[in-house]
Amino acid sequence: MVAESFLPHMNGVTNSVLQVLTHLRRRGDQVTVIAPSDSFLETNPLAEQLPDRPELCSGFPVIRVPSLPLPDYPKVRVAAGFIMRIRHLLEQIQPDVVHVASPFVLGWRAIQAAGALDLPTVSVYQTEVPAYAARYRVPWATDMLWQHVRRMHNASTMNLVPSSFCKSQLHQRGVRRLRTWRRGVDLELFSPARRSEALRWAIAPHGEKILGFMGRLAAEKQVEDLAVLDSLPGTRLVIIGTGPQEKMLRKRLPNAHFAGFQSGDHLGTHVASLDLFIHPGEAETFCQTIQEAFASAVPVVAVGRGGPLDLVDPGRTGWLYQPGDLAGMRTAVEHLVEDDGARLRAAAEAHQEVQGRTWETICNQLIGHYARAIEVNERLQLARATRYTAGEGLPGILLPGTTG
Repeated sequence: MVAESFLPHMNGVTNSVLQVLTHLRRRGDQVTVIAPSDSFLETNPLAEQLPDRPELCSGFPVIRVPSLPLPDYPKVRVAAGFIMRIRHLLEQIQPDVVHVASPFVLGWRAIQAAGALDLPTVSVYQTEVPAYAARYRVPWATDMLWQHVRRMHNASTMNLVPSSFCKSQLHQRGVRRLRTWRRGVDLELFSPARRSEALRWAIAPHGEKILGFMGRLAAEKQVEDLAVLDSLPGTRLVIIGTGPQEKMLRKRLPNAHFAGFQSGDHLGTHVASLDLFIHPGEAETFCQTIQEAFASAVPVVAVGRGGPLDLVDPGRTGWLYQPGDLAGMRTAVEHLVEDDGARLRAAAEAHQEVQGRTWETICNQLIGHYARAIEVNERLQLARATRYTAGEGLPGILLPGTTG
């Protein structure tokens, strides 16, 4: 499993990888994780041989490769190194399948290395990196980034997308072999039973309705859009998370309560104690936090683009507003704040919506995708061998799936 992002940095990619590892551990599978290190100079003895006490995650060895921090977001690491290093690691591991989580730099090297070794790759599209270009003041890079996305995924045996929006988006950009694989939700951690009146009183001592956002405080999340709600009468805005924009957001949202990074039971309690969850980010391929709010019986107001289009049923489990229509966001929030009946009905429908979407169910689907990728790769190898014996020869190294 090659993870573009991994512990100690927690985000949607890391969380999904951890859930999959837990499931594979229960099944008795053998997994090795390849991920960026916390230091460019860090070396990992696993690259040569497994020591007596390697780094483990869910009982599986983790091989770290050197990485560099992003200039504006040092907690996010970008792997350095060469394809040959990843190829040598894969030759040692001898995997049946290579799972590539949100490929971009390290993942692209893994896809190429696996192709050179005739190993099947299952690439999980999870981050709309080209959409970040404008947010990070490099709009000129958007087309180049999309070309990279198309090249990576067309070199993969199978590509898993989390939403119908992403499937259509990638198909229109020429990406092939697309299948849908959504995300599960922890129904024990995120539950209305965790609602805390004590926490609510501490945050909103005058009985205000509590509006919440949960996620990284980074440019692509567009948290500054919540400024239109910061002074909404009878409400208190809660921001759960940390990130490079926190200092700026504290100035833009002077009335908000910043809860900082939360995890485990504390996170579940914070989410369940909200009255309404707001998500303004337009670059969400899935938006796992919406499912977590639903599981906590908290209705959602989200921007109508990307993953939320599949998750939110307008008028039943929440409301969607058009990208950029912040007045529409405020109107939807005002409606749910003022109409207790509508909000409570939406909360009940939202909670019911995610029952059955467990990680076990979702990960069992992933096992099926692995099996299909292995089968497809075997067919490709057989076809190549047949063409070779028929006298056509082999045109160099052919990456899995490049024949279409």
